[in-house]
Amino acid sequence: MDATSTRPQVDRRQLQQIIAGLTEGIVLIDPDHSIVWANETALAIHGVEELVDLGADAAQYRKKFILKYRNNHPLKPKQYPIERVLAGQLFRDVIVAVTRTDDEAFRRVHQVRSLILTNAAEVGESMVLVIQDVTDRFSAEERFEKTFNANPAPALICQLSDLRYIKVNQGFLDMTGYERDAVMDRSIYEVDVLESAENREEAVQALHEGSTIPQREAVLRLPNGDGKFVIVAGQPIEVAEQDCMLFTFIDLEARKKAEISLSQSEERFSKAFRLAPVPMMVCALPELRVIEVNTAFTKATGYAADDMLGKATSDVNLWKDVKMYREFQAKLDAHEAVRNFEIPMRTREGVMIDCMLSAEHVVIQDEDCILCVVQDITEYKRSEMDLIAAIEAVMKDTSWFSRTVMEKLAQIRHPDASNKAKSELSDLTPREREVLILICKGHSDEDISEILKLSRNTVRNHVSTLYSKMGVNRRSAAVVWGRERGVVSY
Repeated sequence: MDATSTRPQVDRRQLQQIIAGLTEGIVLIDPDHSIVWANETALAIHGVEELVDLGADAAQYRKKFILKYRNNHPLKPKQYPIERVLAGQLFRDVIVAVTRTDDEAFRRVHQVRSLILTNAAEVGESMVLVIQDVTDRFSAEERFEKTFNANPAPALICQLSDLRYIKVNQGFLDMTGYERDAVMDRSIYEVDVLESAENREEAVQALHEGSTIPQREAVLRLPNGDGKFVIVAGQPIEVAEQDCMLFTFIDLEARKKAEISLSQSEERFSKAFRLAPVPMMVCALPELRVIEVNTAFTKATGYAADDMLGKATSDVNLWKDVKMYREFQAKLDAHEAVRNFEIPMRTREGVMIDCMLSAEHVVIQDEDCILCVVQDITEYKRSEMDLIAAIEAVMKDTSWFSRTVMEKLAQIRHPDASNKAKSELSDLTPREREVLILICKGHSDEDISEILKLSRNTVRNHVSTLYSKMGVNRRSAAVVWGRERGVVSY
């Protein structure tokens, strides 16, 4: 008779009653390697219904079930939890992936620990495997792992117990240029993601407390020693039942460069605006509220900057002609480019100055504005009026001017008239000139007929032809046309 047959049977009924309802799976193994009992949970997490389906002993169990570590390496026979407990080993939290040889679709993840039940003589009577099905947890972790690694947004996970990084995704490596080995298992003080962060002390305290770290700007130190501007935030999470901190990042480098470039552009614009010798102002649309005026503008108008800033130009009483101002504003509302728009402007002392106004639409701090350039043409207009007055005085006595000089003076005095009249004195026939001279001297058609010995119809035909060549339609206009060209000297 062998030893196993003479060994007294162990009454496990009370033990089985106690553990049958446990949520964990319980498998009892005798020292002779036979599997003697399993609760319903243990059968269910192995995908079987009967004890025999687990195998009669440890060897059959290994044939029915393939166990692998989480790194996908198969367990050797002696590494199986059932063999380890039979060898008298006590262990806990062994994680294994379980598949069945008769069902390729079956896959579970078990967390296993061992117990050895002894009698009064401290001799092992039963070996116990306590198995927990952690498939759902590890499936979720696998999904998280895949999502974390595939997410292009830079991210790091730091374990709070020792403040070392346990995960880093490709997005972070691409953004910073770090190699994975240079980050993994490094302390947060070695790769400091909170360096130069806003309210760094507050962020570090939240990290140690395991609480949320709100978004804030920071500077990441790169492997080459350069700094990178980022927004960093921390969110407490649990990974593999360990308290961790998930750091996420937004790369601010492009925005910072744009901000610096914009700041430099605004600085250059501001300097050019202030130092420009031409009066200028920046106004917000649509009410033309003054945002800025330059020194040349304050000198030209007498208004101090504080007198105008924040006020509409109409409230400052800047415009003399309300109708012209509304026309100017209508062009701006229609987003038309305004060039050389003549409009009188009132100075602080009430003096009227003639201005040529040009305006261009600009956007300043997301506000629709216009840049107004003002050209004071008061002196130019005064000089023009003085010149016209001089011409008027000269043309009162034109007897000593040649015809060519008179024509040039007439063009200066009335440039628009010279454009409208396509003909000049040189285009008239001798007879038409005679008729024009007599018209300018105040003679009627009847007088001209008698003086030139022509019929009344012939005179009327000559007059009609003159009107057509001169571009006029009445006798007084013909007299003006002729006198402006020195006809009275003939």
